[in-house]
Amino acid sequence: MALQLDTRTNVRYYTNIQIFTQGDILMSSYLVAEPRGQYSSSGAPKPPKPHDEAFKKLLQTFFLDFLQLFFPDLYRMINPAHTRLLMQELLVDLIGEEKRVLDLLIETRLAESDAYLLLLIETQSYKDPEFSARMFIYFSRLFERHRREHRWIVPIAIFAYDDVTDAESAFTMSLPGIPILNFQYLKVELRKCNWRDFVDSGNPVAAALLSKMGYTRNERRQARMAFLRMILRLTSNLDAARLALIMSFADLYFEPVQEEDEAIMKELRKDYPAESEQLLELMPAWKRWGYEEGIEKGIEKGIEQGKLQGKLQIATVMLDKGFTPEQVANMTDLPLEQIRLLPRTPK
Repeated sequence: MALQLDTRTNVRYYTNIQIFTQGDILMSSYLVAEPRGQYSSSGAPKPPKPHDEAFKKLLQTFFLDFLQLFFPDLYRMINPAHTRLLMQELLVDLIGEEKRVLDLLIETRLAESDAYLLLLIETQSYKDPEFSARMFIYFSRLFERHRREHRWIVPIAIFAYDDVTDAESAFTMSLPGIPILNFQYLKVELRKCNWRDFVDSGNPVAAALLSKMGYTRNERRQARMAFLRMILRLTSNLDAARLALIMSFADLYFEPVQEEDEAIMKELRKDYPAESEQLLELMPAWKRWGYEEGIEKGIEKGIEQGKLQGKLQIATVMLDKGFTPEQVANMTDLPLEQIRLLPRTPK
């Protein structure tokens, strides 16, 4: 299920933010740096993973699937036909002089009334002691701006870092014996999700997020195979673009190994012969490993061989017309020795 986008106006947003024009989405391609550096085995820094961009693309495309998977009660309350992605809001922290654009802001309507609500979704890829305070600031600014049109604002946090300790989901303030504030928000802690609980799901978000769930190093291959099985089952329901999006997201975190994937695909071909061929054409990792390039090179080689055959045929005709081998070699750029070996048409 894909969101209905706001096409009532043409809106151009701030730098590095999504652009919505006549219902089309053009994604920005900025990267978000990790709070601490990551290095390869050679000591060279690895490029940071574009966590924010990856999650935004996934949730913009499959927001309703996400809600149905993790918050089914909330999903049953809303009317999917009246759900749309709003323009990204720029919030300014006047004290900290920090500008921040919300990750995802969704407007939807309750199923049994005309009341509208906002859903704010923020993804956090690293531990930040200020995150709950930031969520409260976002909520407060949205309430200040939208409280007349939207009776409820539902903040949701997706914790996508590898630490499995409990993530806070509240911002509190109090004096001794005097509670002042208790702001709470919904949360999804991906590393605390047992990946085995999701493998039988037909939900595309479950397939994508399997790569960020709580599997051990020894379970990684099993999780990868389960993911590919889920993708093969989804081929009958999703188009190539959505399948490619899910696989690109998963590859970012699974970091697939060529030999391992080859062995897995060999096993899966037995159960999904037709779907597995389609899958190979879409898999980003296989393209990166050169399978697509190998096919292209094969085509190029075939073209070159066709050109050679054409030249040889022309050379044969020229010899039959009385041209000397030396003249034919000069005009066709073929080796003289090869021309002398060409068969002649008997006169």
